[in-house]
Amino acid sequence: MRTNDGLEPISRQDLLDFSIDGKMFRLMDPTRGIRKPKELSSALSISTTYRAPGAKRPYEDQVGPDGLLRYKWSGFDPENMDNRGLRTAMNEGVPLIWFYGVGPSLFQPIYPVFIVGEEPDEHQFVIATEVARDLHRPDSEAEAQIRRYVLAETKRRLHQPVFRATVMRAYETRCAVCALGHGELLDAAHIVPDSEDRGIASVTNGIALCKIHHAAYDVKILGITPDLVVEIRKDLLDEIDGPMLEHGLKERHGQRLMVVPAARNERPDPDLLALSYERLRFAG
Repeated sequence: MRTNDGLEPISRQDLLDFSIDGKMFRLMDPTRGIRKPKELSSALSISTTYRAPGAKRPYEDQVGPDGLLRYKWSGFDPENMDNRGLRTAMNEGVPLIWFYGVGPSLFQPIYPVFIVGEEPDEHQFVIATEVARDLHRPDSEAEAQIRRYVLAETKRRLHQPVFRATVMRAYETRCAVCALGHGELLDAAHIVPDSEDRGIASVTNGIALCKIHHAAYDVKILGITPDLVVEIRKDLLDEIDGPMLEHGLKERHGQRLMVVPAARNERPDPDLLALSYERLRFAG
C-alpha cells in the first residue's frame, strides 16, 4: 500500500517506523546494508545506498556475465553475522526485499529477489529475480538466448523501476517539456537507448516526459538541444492539424525546458543530448 505495489519509492523513516500488528518491525537496518531480524532465521532485506551521479558507492553492485546481479558481502569475513544471514536465505530459498537508493533517504523496493549463489573469491552473493531464479544453472554457462532473457528480466524488475523513481524524484514528477504533474501520465524517458551492459541506468541519461512528448521524442518529432531548448521537426512546424499539434508541440518549439533537476549533477548529460539531437536533424 505504501509503495503502490512497488511502483513508488519509500522513505528510510517509513522503513524504520514500520510495524506489524502494532509491534515495531523494521524492514531496513538503520546502520547496515543487510537486515537480519532476531525473529527470523535468515536475512529479510538488503539495501544499496543512493549516490549522486559521479560519486562512488561504498560497494558497487554489478551485473555478472550471466545476467544476474551481484551483492557484496558485509566486509570480508564470510562468518560475519550479516553474511551468515544472507547465506541462510540462500540455503533456505527464502525471498528478500532489495531497497535500492533513488535519492537521499529514499528507496525503491524490489521484491521478491533471491540469493542463488555465492562467489567467495569476489566477496559477493548472486541475486536473481523470481523468474531469473528458475533459469539459474550454476554448473553451466547460460546459453545466449537465456542470458538475453535474464538480462531483460533483470532490467524490467530492477533497472526500470529504479530508473523511473530516480528520474521522477529529480524532476519532481513533472514533464520537463510541459510541466504536466500527473505521475500516471509521465514516463522516465532515456535520452539515448540504454544498452544491456551499462548497469543501472543513470539519471543523467533520463528525462521526465509526459506520454505525448515521450512518444514525440522517441520518433524524432521532438528534440532537445544540449542547452535544453525544445525543437520540433521542421516538417511538423509547417503542418496544419488539431489543437494537440498546435498547442502541445508547435508552441513548445524554441522554448526552454519548463522543468529541470535542481541538482546540476542530475541534469541531462549534454553529450547524450547532442547525440540524440543530431539524429533529429536527419529525421523527417
